[in-house]
Amino acid sequence: MLVQEIMNKNVVTIDSDDNVFNASKIYQEKKVGCLVVTKNDFCIGIITERDIIERTLCLEKNPKETKVLDIMTPDIKTIHALDTIEDAIDMIKKYHIKKLPVVINDIIIGIITVTDISKARPDLTKRFMNSWVKAQWRS
Repeated sequence: MLVQEIMNKNVVTIDSDDNVFNASKIYQEKKVGCLVVTKNDFCIGIITERDIIERTLCLEKNPKETKVLDIMTPDIKTIHALDTIEDAIDMIKKYHIKKLPVVINDIIIGIITVTDISKARPDLTKRFMNSWVKAQWRS
């Protein structure tokens, strides 16, 4: 099974030059687990609620003045739409991540998560989740 068959095509993105306050508003409206950060339609990072809390609020930065670029996680791992689910599992385990943006020619077209994989391939769920949870505890 290919990544493109189970990925979520409704990726919520935010421009790297936007501010953290707007990112928070998007979270409120869209109810997502992450925002993919883009620059000229290219995926350059990811921002989570934890990033907003730890890298803005806890450091007492002004969310309206702080750019997403300044708090995002850069150099994120991506996967090609034509890669297999097994490839995605390997990347998720290797890099201890929960969300994997899906690209074609470096343009974001979707996102795949641990939940997507477990729904699509319940036969892999127990084996995958056991090793994934163990890896999370080690990091």
